Amino acid sequence: MKSAYSVVKHSFDAVVGITTGLFTSSRLMFRLELPGLLCGVVRLMKKVRQVEVMELALLYFLQGTAGAIWMVPLSNVLDAHGLHQIRSFAFATIALAAFFSPLFFGSMADRHLSPVRVLRWLAVATTVAIVLVSASIQCHANRWLVLAFIQLYALCYTPISSISATVIFERLSNARQQFGRIRSMFTLGWLAGCMLVSVLNMDASVLACYAGAAVWLSVALATLFLPAIPAPVSAMHLSWRERLGLDALGLLKNRDHRVVFLTTMLLCIPLAAFYPHTPAHLRQIGFQRTSAWMGLGQVSEMVAMFSVGWLLLRWRLKWIFLAGLGFSVLRFVFCALNSKAWLLAGVALHGLSYTLIFVTAQIYLDQRVDPSWRARAQALMSLLNSGIGNLTGYLVSGFWLDCCTSPAGTRWPLFWSGMAVMSGAVAIYFVTAYQGRKLGLERPATERGV
Repeated sequence: MKSAYSVVKHSFDAVVGITTGLFTSSRLMFRLELPGLLCGVVRLMKKVRQVEVMELALLYFLQGTAGAIWMVPLSNVLDAHGLHQIRSFAFATIALAAFFSPLFFGSMADRHLSPVRVLRWLAVATTVAIVLVSASIQCHANRWLVLAFIQLYALCYTPISSISATVIFERLSNARQQFGRIRSMFTLGWLAGCMLVSVLNMDASVLACYAGAAVWLSVALATLFLPAIPAPVSAMHLSWRERLGLDALGLLKNRDHRVVFLTTMLLCIPLAAFYPHTPAHLRQIGFQRTSAWMGLGQVSEMVAMFSVGWLLLRWRLKWIFLAGLGFSVLRFVFCALNSKAWLLAGVALHGLSYTLIFVTAQIYLDQRVDPSWRARAQALMSLLNSGIGNLTGYLVSGFWLDCCTSPAGTRWPLFWSGMAVMSGAVAIYFVTAYQGRKLGLERPATERGV
């Protein structure tokens, strides 16, 4: 018995000793290794975050490249293939699509499907639509069939900007500081697309359309590597108004929201004259490879993108908007001077104006609108800008161009002066209507409702 008792006691003491030793060693190890372990985790998370930001930046770069390859040479491509009769209608298709498509797909991303999935299938559909447009032009199809395919492209393309912004804002921890830099990749991509078109001498070739389709397919593939965003809980018993996203119009009840929405929409009216008519002015004044020269606007846009985060932390939102509106007026004034140097200066100012108004407006919506409404808020801005603003702008600028054109040619100083007056009127409206807050974008969390 004594022997058995001794064995049990020694065994128990050994177990206790081993356990105590392990505990002591583990505690010592825990104390020594925990800081290093935490630092390693932090470093890993930083690396993961950097990879995530690079993926988002790549997404914007590809979208900018695809957009430029398609949009910039479109006028020349149509003219080269005898389709100049539908040129104005081709640009108007985006405006028509914007009345329906962004809100519908914005509502889908807010209520039914993950925004990443919506973006992926929109990119695939855009690819197919551009191939149809390219093939119909190449086969000399009826011009109205070509226009129908361009309209199909517009329906697929117009929601992409707002859905992409929703995806990216969802992943950013500090949108005011980070979004401008990521958004600058869209500008860099646009500049790359302009240069690629001119370097490959595709300014009037249907090959530019096929190249745009290839890049859009790469956008769809890039979404496979984006961080997953959970699909929203499916909303039941929705009205047709809610399913179509029309309930987003309720955002206009807020005074500041309404002023920002209307300011960007009204500025799109003179801006709609810049894209289709500036290349014609450049050619008339003696420039070749107009796609590359139009890229000067993207150079200044890159500078503005990297500056917008700094400005948002130091300036009131009102002054940032006013600076953008001032650059918009100067842009058209410089174009009206009708010389090579001043026209290029006007093109260069486009990027400053665009960024300080439209990109700032996107950040404003992310900060001031409830997260459950963000996709619809961005979609509503697309509807007002690309729909009402651009459509009105194409009609007004086309009418004004006819008024400024005679058998002797276009009186460009008069044409651009009219656009400068319109931009000045928008600036006056914003100054008198916007109230804002002393802290600009800052707002208590409890006030970030609709």
